[in-house]
Amino acid sequence: MTGYASVSGSATGLDWVWEARSVNARGLDIRVRVPEGAEALEADIRKAAPAVFSRGTVSVSLRVSGGEVEGGFTLNSDGVQSVLAAALSLEQSALQAGVNIAPLSLGDLLGHRMVVDHGRLADRLAKCRDTIAADIPGLLADLDAARAAEGDKLRAILAAQVAEMARLTEAAATTAEARAARAGDVLRARVQTLLHTTERADEARLQQELALLAVKSDVTEELDRLRAHIATAHELLAATVPIGRKLDFLMQEFNREANTLCSKAGAADLTAIGLDLKVVIDQMREQSANVE
Repeated sequence: MTGYASVSGSATGLDWVWEARSVNARGLDIRVRVPEGAEALEADIRKAAPAVFSRGTVSVSLRVSGGEVEGGFTLNSDGVQSVLAAALSLEQSALQAGVNIAPLSLGDLLGHRMVVDHGRLADRLAKCRDTIAADIPGLLADLDAARAAEGDKLRAILAAQVAEMARLTEAAATTAEARAARAGDVLRARVQTLLHTTERADEARLQQELALLAVKSDVTEELDRLRAHIATAHELLAATVPIGRKLDFLMQEFNREANTLCSKAGAADLTAIGLDLKVVIDQMREQSANVE
């Protein structure tokens, strides 16, 4: 979801630059900053952006210059009186407190926003509104293209991680099969020993308990679900629509199966594979946060 785009233009003595940036976020957050007098353009951005993006923090700013070149400026008489009155009141309060402050200079006065009225910029913005707004679709399209370029690189990373999960899943299946064979031999030997050394051993009850133990330690269902999730991940990565939220949910399912696999492993080699699987899942979950 990371990207950057900019568009510049000029008309009737105004120069402007649109800039758009995008960073990762779970939802869609549109942030807009425009000059005073261009508030209508903010509404245009907020209306257009959700049609292009579904996730991410998208920040759009507009810089405008050139509106004060011709015609100079005008003084706001009411503003001048207000600033002078405030300055006089402050000076009197300072004198009463025994504090000397520098007198208000002409530069200080002219630098106050209430004194000088640059009305021409707002006027020209109003006249050029449609021209400036015409850049918005191209700006958002360029940002979308930048995000898509990052997405192509991210897709390759995620595909490699899915392939590694598939490899670990099959390794777990092979290890689990060998573990089951070893465990079966050990259990059968122990049962025979128990039957020969215990006079009142209930063979049927022993067989029932052994069957229950086998079910509790069987990881076939977990492996089947991991394979199904891997197939779903491949489908999502091949999709041409936003998949971020679905991928977030899928990573939760991957993690759940890996946790169950580790808890039922019963052997160091299978546990090690389960832990390696969890590492890859965590890495993929971090990357999936960047997916729209």
